[in-house]
Amino acid sequence: MDTTILFGAALVLAACAVTGSVLGAEPEVAPPGTGPVPDGLGANIHFTDPRPGEMKMIAEGGFRWLRMDFAWQGIESKKGQYDFSPYDRLLAAGRPHGTRFMFILDYGNPLYERERSVKTDEGRAAMARWAAAAVGRYQGRGILWEMWNEPNLDIFWQPKPDVKEYIPLARAVGEAIRKVAPKEMYVGPATSGIPFDFLEACFKAGLLEYWSAVTVHPYRQQPPETVEADYERLRGLIAKYAPKGKPIPILSGEWGYSAAWGGFSEEKQGKFLARQWLVNMANRVPLSIWYDWHDDGKDPKEPEHHFGTVAHDYREGKDPVYDLKPAYRAARTLTTALAGFRFSRRLAVGGPEDYVLQFARDKNVCLAVWTTAAEPRRVVIPAGPGKFRVTGHLGEAMPTLEAGKDGLPVTLTDAPQYLAPVKPGDLPQAVGRQ
Repeated sequence: MDTTILFGAALVLAACAVTGSVLGAEPEVAPPGTGPVPDGLGANIHFTDPRPGEMKMIAEGGFRWLRMDFAWQGIESKKGQYDFSPYDRLLAAGRPHGTRFMFILDYGNPLYERERSVKTDEGRAAMARWAAAAVGRYQGRGILWEMWNEPNLDIFWQPKPDVKEYIPLARAVGEAIRKVAPKEMYVGPATSGIPFDFLEACFKAGLLEYWSAVTVHPYRQQPPETVEADYERLRGLIAKYAPKGKPIPILSGEWGYSAAWGGFSEEKQGKFLARQWLVNMANRVPLSIWYDWHDDGKDPKEPEHHFGTVAHDYREGKDPVYDLKPAYRAARTLTTALAGFRFSRRLAVGGPEDYVLQFARDKNVCLAVWTTAAEPRRVVIPAGPGKFRVTGHLGEAMPTLEAGKDGLPVTLTDAPQYLAPVKPGDLPQAVGRQ
């Protein structure tokens, strides 16, 4: 099945209206994942004022979306007074590069709450007013508004997570947003991992009435492909509670691999970034936000410092302004090799551990191929005679492959390869069965 059709249907109800904003009228913007690669791919950031050259480098890496805290405490430092100027600057910085934003409505505010959570009537009402003011200010700009960050962890919901406290807050914010800007995209709950009990409690309480999509953070130290069963289970849970006729997709709102984890390295991190994005596309997940844009520190033993696609230190006056890690090269290669293509189908080639994904653009096709097997595996892809250009996951040109009478022989490894016919238009006729 061509899942790009499902991507479009899944978010069409959340499409943004074209309205004026304090930053000027914007052209019509589509929901994430409704366009071709790199639409729907992005990274987390931790700034509102990018350094010179930073936004350009982000865009050149193929990161179309940026996810950032939209911190209530920093915006409302006096009751009823909002300073949105840091986010005005961030949006202005992204505009020349076509950057889209996912803003996280978080966390508590000491004007109303004592802890990093919101659980009083006064706090809920105040946060709802603030959220409505923010969404009204920026409506029409294609922003995804996300309800909190990882409310199932005690670091973000204090003193301990409680879905019964989170639900009325998410509902109050949803009601306020829908009144001021009913067509804006409001999503949640941005859980750490895929905690089915927490998620089902949210769905059962009616939050899918307000959410345009369900966001989860599928962190794991296992390969990205292990997420597929979780997505299938979550999709079934959403279908059980979703309002009739309302398609609600799953978004991968934050997910990365630290190069400092045991058994990991920067090289493995780069392979997993590409595989994670590809697996998400193949599983009808229209938005993939990689954590993190750049390393947050330099301690070699601190995992939190090594999720980035580029190194920590900013190189003022240099080009590029950050040293590249394999993860950045992998992102840039994927978004370049598949630019303008949409996921079409997974071909049944080899065994269940072998991935041969077909992407289409008009009459042209490109394949992304790899295996989760411990050793390289040789497979034969059904194809007519022809030569195929091969690009490695870091952008390296690999030996050209040629299909014979039995098909196209390819050796799969744990690193994705991108195959394109030397003569455009050959592959759609050549690859015919699943």
